Amino acid sequence: MTASARLPRRGLGLVAASLAALVGLSACSSGDTPAAGGQDASAKRTITDVTGKQMEVPANPQRVLALSEQDLDAVLALDMRPVGTVNGRGQKTPPRYLGDRVKDVKVVGDITTPSMDKVVEANPDVILAGGLTDENLLNQLRQVAPTVVTYKPETDWKTAFRTEADVLNKTEKAEAVLADYDRRVQEVKGKLGPNANAEVSIVRWNPKGPGVMQTQQFASLVVADLGLRRPAAQQEPGFSHGAPLSLEALAKMDGDWLFLGTLTPDGEAVQAMEQARNTPAFQQLKAVRDNHLVPVDGSLWTSRGGPLGARAVLDDVQKAMAK
Repeated sequence: MTASARLPRRGLGLVAASLAALVGLSACSSGDTPAAGGQDASAKRTITDVTGKQMEVPANPQRVLALSEQDLDAVLALDMRPVGTVNGRGQKTPPRYLGDRVKDVKVVGDITTPSMDKVVEANPDVILAGGLTDENLLNQLRQVAPTVVTYKPETDWKTAFRTEADVLNKTEKAEAVLADYDRRVQEVKGKLGPNANAEVSIVRWNPKGPGVMQTQQFASLVVADLGLRRPAAQQEPGFSHGAPLSLEALAKMDGDWLFLGTLTPDGEAVQAMEQARNTPAFQQLKAVRDNHLVPVDGSLWTSRGGPLGARAVLDDVQKAMAK
C-alpha cells in the first residue's frame, strides 16, 4: 500500500484545510496559555534525527504524538502525556503492558499506517515517528508538525530512549530514569540465587510456528543486563526473531527457563501454540519438564519497548525465577 492510499479520499487537500483551521485557532489563542514552567511556547531548538535530517522542534513540547510503541513508552516514562499514539504491531490496541497509562490516549491508527485525518485532529507540536522509512508518509506528517525519526531497526532501546528524550528536551530526566533501571537490574540480580547463571529462552509463537528472539532484540538485551545467558542454539544476531521452527526442531527453543508469548492474546498464533503444547516434542522440552515454562505478554517481550517495558520484563523475571 502506498502512503497516498492511507490518506482519506479528500487527500492532501483535507490535510491543508485542516492545518489552516488549526493555524487559525492557534492565532486566536496565542498568548492565552503560557508554556509549562513559564517558558516561551514559541521557542525552538535545532535537532538532528537518526536519518541525519536537521529540523526545528519546540524547546518545550506540549503536544507530543507518538507513532510507535517505543516512542509511546518513552513519552510516558518521561512523565509526559501524549496527545495520540498508534496500536502496537499486530494489535488492535496500544501495547497491553502499558495498561491504564494509555487508557485515555487517542489512537490515530496502526503502527506505520496512521490516519492523516486523526493526526491532524490531534494537533501535535512534535511527532515522534519511530522507525518510519516511508518518505511519502513522512512528508505528509511534516506538513502537520516537526516529525522526528527516532530509531533505526538496529538501535538499542536505551539509545533510542536518549534520542526521544533529547527531542523532548528531557535529557536529565532520561538519565534519572535509566539510573533507576540500573538499580532495579541489580536488585533483581541479587534475588535470582541459584538461577543467576541460568540459560533463558525467549520465544514468540507465530501462526506458522515459534520464532526465537534474536540476541539484540529488546527483551534479549534486558535479560543480558541481568547476566542471564541464552542457550547455544539462540545466538543468532539481529533485532527481531528467527525463522519459524518446525515441530521437529522445537529443541532449539529449549532452555533452563522458557519465556513464551504471542503478540496478541487470541487468534491464530494462540491456537497454533495451544495445539503444539500437547505434542510429545513440546512436552519433552527441559523447561517444560522442570515446570519452568513462563507464559508472557508477547507485546512486551517480543516487540520493541522502552524503560517502562524493560522494568516490566525485570518484574516478570523476578516473579518467575527469584528464589
